[in-house]
Amino acid sequence: MQTTIAAIAVILFMLIGRVPGIMIVGSATAMDTQKSEPLAMKIVLERIYLDGEVSEEIVQENIFSLENFWAKYDQWRLKDIDKSEVVFSKQINDISPLLKTNGYFGISDKGVLTIFNGKPDQSRIIQSFFQIDVGKLESSKQKELLNGIPIKNKDRYVKVLETFKSYSTDGS
Repeated sequence: MQTTIAAIAVILFMLIGRVPGIMIVGSATAMDTQKSEPLAMKIVLERIYLDGEVSEEIVQENIFSLENFWAKYDQWRLKDIDKSEVVFSKQINDISPLLKTNGYFGISDKGVLTIFNGKPDQSRIIQSFFQIDVGKLESSKQKELLNGIPIKNKDRYVKVLETFKSYSTDGS
């Protein structure tokens, strides 16, 4: 996979190197001084959050310089590349915006710790974790799960998972 991406990156370098007006660092030529159009590329930015949610942002980029282009995305991992599109990905050490705005921990009908998009009673499931031994739960914790525990931030997400892991039926 990495070899394929590297080979495609070399092809992209060659394509950009042939476009008049695009300057490859260290190789100023007569072509570099000609006026021409920059290379237009579709850039896909994938953000992968702790909760497994993946967001995708698509931008159109006019590439004038390879050096500037690669510097702009130096914090991203190159995932795929072809002559008209570059895909980058990045692991985000946070929960997704969806969970922050509308995510609730709850318990499914089968007793599984679950994240819902909205309150647990009428919302769709986003993610399920582990079976909870409901018999071991204190009534206040059971009531919290039935009403829904808003997530809001990464710390709350981690704390709730840690709290209810001790009630898991799998013994870990």
